Amino acid sequence: MKSFENIDVKSVREAVSLLQKFHQQKKSAAVVGGGSEYLQLMKDHVVEPDYLINLKSIPGLDYIKEERGGFRIGALAKLVEIEEHPAVREKLLILSSAAGEAASPQIRNAGTIAGNLCQRPFCWYFRSSNFTCLRKGGQVCYTVTGDGRFHAILGAGPSYIVHPSDTAPALVALGAQIKIAGPTGEKMIPLEKFFVLPSVDYKRENILNPAEIVTEIFVPTPKAGSKGFYHKVRERLAWDHAIVAVATIVESSGSVVRAARVVMGGVAPIPWRAAKAEEFLRGKRIDEATAKQAGEIALEGAKPLKDNVYKVKMAQDLIQRGLLASA
Repeated sequence: MKSFENIDVKSVREAVSLLQKFHQQKKSAAVVGGGSEYLQLMKDHVVEPDYLINLKSIPGLDYIKEERGGFRIGALAKLVEIEEHPAVREKLLILSSAAGEAASPQIRNAGTIAGNLCQRPFCWYFRSSNFTCLRKGGQVCYTVTGDGRFHAILGAGPSYIVHPSDTAPALVALGAQIKIAGPTGEKMIPLEKFFVLPSVDYKRENILNPAEIVTEIFVPTPKAGSKGFYHKVRERLAWDHAIVAVATIVESSGSVVRAARVVMGGVAPIPWRAAKAEEFLRGKRIDEATAKQAGEIALEGAKPLKDNVYKVKMAQDLIQRGLLASA
C-alpha cells in the first residue's frame, strides 16, 4: 500500500474545504466512512490516494430520523443500524432487507449507507492490479473477450461493470433523494440521477465532483396500499455481491395497480429501473401471467455477453416473484 496521510475532520465544511484544496494542488484525496471497501482497494493498489479524509470523526452524521413524510438517514448510519431499526423495518422493509443482504455481518457493523451507495465497480479486472483496464485509464474493457459471468447485460458499453450496492435498488424503488455537500453549498437530487452510465463517462460511477461528499439520504414513506419486495441471488451465502437483485414496490387500490416500481441490481452499471414494465403494470391486476410478462418487458434490450446469458432468465423470474409477493 502506498503511504498516505489520514486526516480526521470535525465537520462537513472542513472535509469539503480540504477536498477542494487538494484538488487544486493536484493531489489525490478520498473520503472514507466505514472504509472497509476503500482500504481493500488501496491494499490492492487499485487506488493510491495521497490523503484519506476520515468522516467518522464528524459528530452526528450517523442518524436515522423519522419525520413527517419519510426518513432522513445520515451518511454514516451503519448498514446494521438500518437493517435493525424498528421503524425502518415496519415502514421501509425492502430497505431493511437490502441492508441486511449486504456483505457479511462484520462489514455491516462497520459499513455505512453512503459507502454502500458510492462503492467502486464489481469487476475483477478493475479490482486487480494486473490489468490496466478502460476504467483505470487503459484502452480495453477486458470483460468483452474475457470472463464476464457476473457482468452487465443492460446499459453497458464501453465498460461492462455492474454496480455492487445492495441498498441502491431498494432506495431507487422507494424514490429516495440524496443530499450532496460541496464548495457552493448543499443540493438534494433524486438518487436515481446520482449514478452515471459508462456511455456518459466510463471513468466514473456517480456525479460527485472532486470536492463533493454525500451527507444524507431522504426516503419518503410509501403511500398507503404499497407493498415491497427485495431479493438477491448471489454465488455465496455470505460476503458476496448480487448476481441479480430485484426491488419491487406495488401500490394497489383493491387488486388493481395504481403505480409500480421495478429496479434491478447486478445487471447494469447503475441500479436499473424497468420503466416500461412499470408502465405496463399500471391499471392491471397482477397474476402469474401479468407478472411474467412484466419480467419479459423489463429485460427487453438486454445484451448479454457469452458467459452471462443466464442472467436474463434469472432476472425475469425474480421480477415475476417480486411482483407476485408485492401484489
